[in-house]
Amino acid sequence: MRTTISKIREMKTRGEKITMVTAYDYTTAKIADGVGIPLILVGDSLGWVVLGYDSTIPVTMEDMLHHSRAVVRGTSQALVIGDMPFMSYHTSTTDALKNAARFLQEAGTQAVKLEGGVNVAETVKKLVDCGIPVMGHIGLTPQSVNQLGGYKVQGKTPEAAVKLLQDAKALEEAGAFAVVLEVVPAPLAALITREISIPTIGIGAGPGCDGQVQVINDLLGSYTDFVPKHARQYVNLASIISGALIEYMNDVKSGRFPTEANSFTMDESLLVGLSTGKTGKKR
Repeated sequence: MRTTISKIREMKTRGEKITMVTAYDYTTAKIADGVGIPLILVGDSLGWVVLGYDSTIPVTMEDMLHHSRAVVRGTSQALVIGDMPFMSYHTSTTDALKNAARFLQEAGTQAVKLEGGVNVAETVKKLVDCGIPVMGHIGLTPQSVNQLGGYKVQGKTPEAAVKLLQDAKALEEAGAFAVVLEVVPAPLAALITREISIPTIGIGAGPGCDGQVQVINDLLGSYTDFVPKHARQYVNLASIISGALIEYMNDVKSGRFPTEANSFTMDESLLVGLSTGKTGKKR
């Protein structure tokens, strides 16, 4: 049985920390689901770590749906959340409803995530009223990077801190079941966590949040273009994979692979008469 939004809320009430990771493909999702990760986000961060863009802005609905389908197929227990990409919910409530519904109907996710606070609260309420669970996202919102002037810590001034608290409360009142706090000072994130009844999921927001989310490629050390300050590499897969590929390449070149154990056989008498005598070698 899949994790539900009710269970996530109960985890906050019990003081049980919530773990969330991103996934973008069937294989990774199956592994994360298998170890019991309760929340899996198909993040628009795939723009960086899967598609090679320099931001999340070029990511489309079709990109997100394609990867979300794969993740859903790899899970049976986790609550899978589809990240609504840039401009998929900004133009109108009608567009937001249509695109959010596509995540649930076409991809099979159980919820969606969108960026913004007070400015998207009305949209969040409409989605929730129509039966679509919504996770909010405030602080550093990558889709607004051009407006924010870069990937900077948010909420460092009293005015900015008040605004973030207002954003969190607006999402709570609109019916969001949780909110991501990204790159927010730890004391402010802890205060927001105490002030609202829905779970906070931090990324670069300190230990005072109800849960944590990380990009899976950062955790596993497979994305080497940039390592965020808030990430911890639990393994360096880039190095391990490189070593394995070098060993494979050397084995092919030297004839050590494939061996008889990696090959299939047949009754060689069936090949009698098939040979033309040509070796394929140039003279």
